[in-house]
Amino acid sequence: MTGYGRGEAAGAERRLIVEIKSVNNRYCDIQIRMPRLFAALENRVREMVASRVARGKLDLYITYEDRSAQASQVRYDAGLVHAYALALREMASRENMPDGLNAGLIARFNDVLQVEPGVVPMDEVQALLEHALNQALDGLCKMRALEGARMADDIRERAQRLETMRQGVAARAPQVVTAYRQRLTDRVQELFGDQASSLVSEERLAVEIAMYADKCAIDEELVRLQSHLKQLQEGIGLDEPVGKKLDFLVQEINREINTIGSKANDLNLVQDVVTMKSEVEKIREQVQNLE
Repeated sequence: MTGYGRGEAAGAERRLIVEIKSVNNRYCDIQIRMPRLFAALENRVREMVASRVARGKLDLYITYEDRSAQASQVRYDAGLVHAYALALREMASRENMPDGLNAGLIARFNDVLQVEPGVVPMDEVQALLEHALNQALDGLCKMRALEGARMADDIRERAQRLETMRQGVAARAPQVVTAYRQRLTDRVQELFGDQASSLVSEERLAVEIAMYADKCAIDEELVRLQSHLKQLQEGIGLDEPVGKKLDFLVQEINREINTIGSKANDLNLVQDVVTMKSEVEKIREQVQNLE
């Protein structure tokens, strides 16, 4: 599911902002972009996100501002300073030039002065980070919950349509055997005319019809399909991550419908199966994005 959240936490001299956004994904894929000085906290960030989000591709951005006097440290490369000083003195001596050597002059050369991040109080920073991250996750989950509610309503409607069509298939199924019996009887009569009753006995017709009825029987599939659809409806209402469970149920629903289609030797049933498969595919697309 898609969503966005933002959180901010600030101390006397430090401020931290967390932004997180998500898009649809079957798995939980977390990408974190943050200052290198927070590398030690990356696992903690992943744990906090994973505890609240089970599915989605998430991009998380951490911005950090430090206005304290310890935010930066300036160091100089002593070896490089010594080398520059020797070179300048040698140049001044050989060229008979005034020495004029001082720290300000050498400091202007490349790489002499180096600015490094100061020491960061990790306990304070972690507290700010967790506070801002929880704010961002609250916003993200709220937005995802609203989208999830709309998706759940759509799935419920489609599941109800499937149940209605399942009932129609169940009502039509016995008529398939009756229609086959009539077609078979008419065909025998057409082929043998007045001799039909003497050449093809009622017992023979009954055996043929029984074999056909057994071959195209879909009672078990209809019962399992009803059970799966009921579980789908119940699962949507649970207050917990159900995406993967519903994904499995949709696969089973599709399997039962395919079996019904393979056994259905009836044009009306085949048309119903095609419509049901279309609905199942739409449910599958929605379920793969549910939490």
